[in-house]
Amino acid sequence: MIKILNGEKETVSFEYDSTLLLYNNTDYEEYPNHWHPAVEIIMPLEGEYTLDCNDVPFSLRERDILIICPGVLHHIYAHHGRRIIFQVDLSMIQSFSEYDSFFSIMQPAIAITPEDFPQIHDESVDLINEIYDEYFGNAPLKNVAIVQKFLKLLVMVGRYYTARPERFAGIKPTKQQEYTEKFLSICSYLNQHCTEDLTLEEVADMAGFSKYHFSRLFKEFAGMPFYKYLNTRRIAYSEKLLLDPEMNVTEVAIRSGFNSISAFMRMFKIVRNCTPTQFRNLYN
Repeated sequence: MIKILNGEKETVSFEYDSTLLLYNNTDYEEYPNHWHPAVEIIMPLEGEYTLDCNDVPFSLRERDILIICPGVLHHIYAHHGRRIIFQVDLSMIQSFSEYDSFFSIMQPAIAITPEDFPQIHDESVDLINEIYDEYFGNAPLKNVAIVQKFLKLLVMVGRYYTARPERFAGIKPTKQQEYTEKFLSICSYLNQHCTEDLTLEEVADMAGFSKYHFSRLFKEFAGMPFYKYLNTRRIAYSEKLLLDPEMNVTEVAIRSGFNSISAFMRMFKIVRNCTPTQFRNLYN
């Protein structure tokens, strides 16, 4: 299934004049640790499927759906069976700030199961099946129809995921919606200002919380501590700068918000499992 793999970066071979690729996959084959800028959706149709995303294990049954965030290292193990594997280039929606916020808080992947998403699981499965039918059909505007169904799935999952009551344990139900909107706004702010010298204390004060209360709430919402989230966003920003061959790595580090080249190199290795120079060479 992987056609072009350079180190750990997969180049997705989208079909001509399209940013979509769907496999009716029956291969009994292990796919080693790899990543790609496209989002990937996997749904087993027959048999089970196991994989690791950034070393987090996932086990999928028939009709479970896994949405893997762009840029996430994932290792897929060999299994007998059949599954839909759907990859989408998200450049069409990257201008929306909500895009970054959504994929930032669902890192590294999110599993849509009947137990965890009872109200939207069946509709999510129906949307994946409709995408499959459109992809292998010949109806006019089929790519537009596929993108429409894919975006509907993202919106439905995103709204359900961010509004789950357990996200802010101990918070009154009347406050949960308010907190959800506030922390979505905070994540959006961090995404836009991640290269600046932001501190936990400053952002907590901006949000109207004490440092300790904010720190706990942020981790509950984003699934990671404040500074890990901030540094992850800085690395994502640095990847765009690394595409410019005229910009040296030290300048990339400084412009990405890191106060030392060693801190940048260490964090890049943690997030990407390669050095900035190795990452740059993948694109040259």
